[in-house]
Amino acid sequence: MSELSWWVLAACLSAYAIKLCGYFVPRKVLDSPIMSHVASTLTVALLASLVTVNAFTSGQELVIDARIGALGAAIIALVFKAPYLVVVLVGALAAILLRATGLAA
Repeated sequence: MSELSWWVLAACLSAYAIKLCGYFVPRKVLDSPIMSHVASTLTVALLASLVTVNAFTSGQELVIDARIGALGAAIIALVFKAPYLVVVLVGALAAILLRATGLAA
């Protein structure tokens, strides 16, 4: 096995061990209102950071292209409380139109 294979195996075992530790957390802790609030807030924060990184970067560089326009269109659809599938389609169509018209790379 190569050195990379050992690192991948170690990462998999570590992830499994962390998941297994979750079964030992008492139910009282998991059902507390504070833990529910932290879990929901953390989920939104992680998703927002993932969207931001994917929209504004390419590799190690900051870029301005059609993804930013698509993100803006999707945000507008969210403001109007569109269903999730409509938000995704609006974002995709905005990116297509921006690239087709040459307004964004």
